[in-house]
Amino acid sequence: MAGAAPRTGCPRSGAEIRAAFLAFFEQRGHRPMASASLIPDDPTVLLTIAGMLPFKPVFLGQQERPASRATSSQKCIRTNDIENVGRTARHHTFFEMLGNFSFGDYFKEQAIQWAWELSTEVFGLSPQNLVVSVFREDDEAEVIWRDRVGVNPKRIIRMDEADNFWASGPTGPCGPCSEIYYDFKPELGDEGIDLEDDSRFIEFYNLVFMQYNRDAEGTLTPLANRNIDTGMGLERMAQILQAVPNNYETDLIYPLIETAAGLAGIEYPALDDKGKTSLKVIGDHSRAITQLICDGVTASNLGRGYILRRLLRRVVRHGRLLGIDKPFLTAMGEASIALMQAAYPQLLERREVILAELAREEARFLETLERGEKLLAEVLVAKPTQISGEQAFELYDTYGFPLELTEEIAEEHGLTVDLAGFEAAMEAQRQRAKAAAVSLDLTLQEAIDQVAAAAEATAFKGYEQLEHPSCVLALVVNGEPAERAGAGDAVQLVLDTTPFYGEGGGQVGDRGVLCGQGADGAGLIVAIEAVSRNRSVFVHTGRVERGSLAIGDLVNAQVDRACRRRAQANHTATHLLQSALKQVVDPGIGQAGSLVDFDRLRFDFHCPRAVTPAELEQIEVLINGWIADAHTLQVQEMAIEQAKAAGAVAMFGEKYADVVRVVDVPGVSMELCGGTHVANTAEIGLFKIVAESGVAAGIRRIEAVAGPAVLAYLNERDAVVKQLGERFKAQPAEIVERVAALQEELKATGKALAAAREELALAKSAALAGQAEALGAFQLLVARLDGVEGGGLQSAAQGLADQLGEGAAVVLGGLPDPADLGKVILVAAFGKAVIAEGQQAGKFIGGVAKRCGGGGGGRPNLAQAGGRDGAALAGALDAARQELAVALGPASC
Repeated sequence: MAGAAPRTGCPRSGAEIRAAFLAFFEQRGHRPMASASLIPDDPTVLLTIAGMLPFKPVFLGQQERPASRATSSQKCIRTNDIENVGRTARHHTFFEMLGNFSFGDYFKEQAIQWAWELSTEVFGLSPQNLVVSVFREDDEAEVIWRDRVGVNPKRIIRMDEADNFWASGPTGPCGPCSEIYYDFKPELGDEGIDLEDDSRFIEFYNLVFMQYNRDAEGTLTPLANRNIDTGMGLERMAQILQAVPNNYETDLIYPLIETAAGLAGIEYPALDDKGKTSLKVIGDHSRAITQLICDGVTASNLGRGYILRRLLRRVVRHGRLLGIDKPFLTAMGEASIALMQAAYPQLLERREVILAELAREEARFLETLERGEKLLAEVLVAKPTQISGEQAFELYDTYGFPLELTEEIAEEHGLTVDLAGFEAAMEAQRQRAKAAAVSLDLTLQEAIDQVAAAAEATAFKGYEQLEHPSCVLALVVNGEPAERAGAGDAVQLVLDTTPFYGEGGGQVGDRGVLCGQGADGAGLIVAIEAVSRNRSVFVHTGRVERGSLAIGDLVNAQVDRACRRRAQANHTATHLLQSALKQVVDPGIGQAGSLVDFDRLRFDFHCPRAVTPAELEQIEVLINGWIADAHTLQVQEMAIEQAKAAGAVAMFGEKYADVVRVVDVPGVSMELCGGTHVANTAEIGLFKIVAESGVAAGIRRIEAVAGPAVLAYLNERDAVVKQLGERFKAQPAEIVERVAALQEELKATGKALAAAREELALAKSAALAGQAEALGAFQLLVARLDGVEGGGLQSAAQGLADQLGEGAAVVLGGLPDPADLGKVILVAAFGKAVIAEGQQAGKFIGGVAKRCGGGGGGRPNLAQAGGRDGAALAGALDAARQELAVALGPASC
């Protein structure tokens, strides 16, 4: 690399860079924060796309700051430029963002000075190799860089708003940025510096000065509390300090490239650009998919699951391009875990889950590839002069079939692929994706969001009390912020304190009423139907049944005690269920989601197989035993680390505060949980599993009832059993045997009916043999035979062909139900001589079926097809006769 090299003794490895950054800011009063999950606690984005995302509520003032200063190494995922991964020096899907943050503490001057000190003194970068950018109107930043830090004025570049002004959205917090670039070619001088020249410059440190609020008119108003948000790309700094040509050849990714190269039996340095790109994609994506699965994402066709699936399939595709012809994702997963486990020990804890998901999804994709190959074969049957761009893109986008394989197979058939058409279809999809993309939006547009943002955190009293006096702080009526509501109005309201549990942690919100003297002096009743949380504010949704309500009114909030008891029983039962699953099925089982409702519970968990009936029975026995043992629950608050040390189970990927609530069923279960629970397991009464099923790859679901809901469930089942007993004239214990006997009887009757229909078809067809037309050496018979099912029609056609000899060409068509014109069956049976003439039953009957709005095919000698237009059957049979007559004999036949 040109220019002064970093000093000897400076951090070099990725791990050393990460540690040095965090230590630098910890020594300067910053609180180190662990990386948040890649699954963000933010509905506006699918994945954690920026280092500041976990602090978004703090910057908005919606959440208490964890400290006045913080520092972190945040794992991030971005896929908006996925096509550039491996092609440029520094595009990635997974990356780590090192950051230092100030929440109303230090500001611009201190942030700039520390950034320079870290870059030059800790990482040893020469000032000759550094260039800084500032926003075109930010004179303050330029003065600090020039006069306080001492940067050469020619190496301070002013940039426009598009490059150096950060905004959360159309409105909200915003401010100028300043960036530090590394210059790989300082010998080119200071004149005419162009920071867009990627071959010379790389931006590695971005400082955001969050100092304004932008209103709807575009007016900028200084913030009362100014913030600092910075980000240093770990991979970029590693490229600089390790003096390699791109991020992929750093120690953060290159070991994975070497692993993939070994599996393919090749060497990275010896490859051309195309081969190197494939290895880079595998290296990059392997980190991403390993971390995504670790944080609880499973492959699917929706949301973040689709992102995981797409990345997984790109790894497999590039492996095939390199000649890896066997499953290899688990090997890449093992290598990724080994590479990153020191920084992210949870990878080792989740190793089995990660490898199982990789193996399942790779096997599924290999099946998809096989289907894509079959679909491509169907395209080629039509003998096109070229495979269209739309066809190639459908194979690529819908079935995951690589364009390179489409081109390769097309070439084998002497064809080309319309690459321009493919690119046009790809660009159209890109534009659709961009139009649908959600940016990091910090604005609050909806009425209830506005109300909640302005309100103080709600004091929750519902652990101790189910009735509490409260004051109405905010009100939304029929979707609009309001001061007052009257009888019949749909309302959403915020109270200063509440006994109502707000939906969270899988548990539904409480129901109940608000009572009191309304704004008009009359009695007030508001039926509360649901309670949700908007950050730390509880939003009560309901309807004014009587009287009127206004902001400032005092009300008596009363929780529906029966509903609360049901929810508590189901929630505690859910904890017992997780413990039972760990004991009976697998100690490594982890929660993937849950629902605690008033009348049922649902628990989703990571497990690669179905839970057997015997295991389900064992789980039920275990849980009901714990219920009968009458364990008294112990609930307490403690520091998160203390809770984990005590063995409390946390939901993987969930974000917890420093002080957590621990719900302990002594000797049975201990979990971090903010929900409501019974005081003693005996209050649950009974537990009954209703169903077990799979909801996604590697995710199973158990649905159950507990407490009072068990009686309703049993009563419903008992009513069904009584009705069946009366209908079958059998006792409850005899019903299964009686149904089995009826099934056998029905099966035998069905076989007899099918045999009778087949005999009828053969009898009807016997009379048709005399209608065959002689065409030289061939015997042509095209006839209609209604009232016969497909099997019977096939037997009839085959029998006629056998009777007419090797020159037979038999085509039969009919309606199984003459009254139903929506179902047509067609059968062709050809003898050896007809096949020798180039006629194949499968291809021929498929063409006939198209005339009836259908399709089908089969073997050259016998094939069946179907259609949906019975009115077209006569014409289709006439056309079939004419076509065969031309092919096999004189046209006059």
